[in-house]
Amino acid sequence: MSIESPCIDICKFDDKTGFCIGCMRTRDECKTWKKMKDKHRRKIIEDQPRRERKLKK
Repeated sequence: MSIESPCIDICKFDDKTGFCIGCMRTRDECKTWKKMKDKHRRKIIEDQPRRERKLKK
């Protein structure tokens, strides 16, 4: 796995957005991270700032 998981061991999911408040991934993304291709992982990592803004609204 060349792109490491962004998990910081908080693992609490926002009810409104479905994003983890620690790593900004969805439950499904967390569960399937190890099976994902790097291209998909990179998209999730690059989308973190947008997800964080959405979480703070």
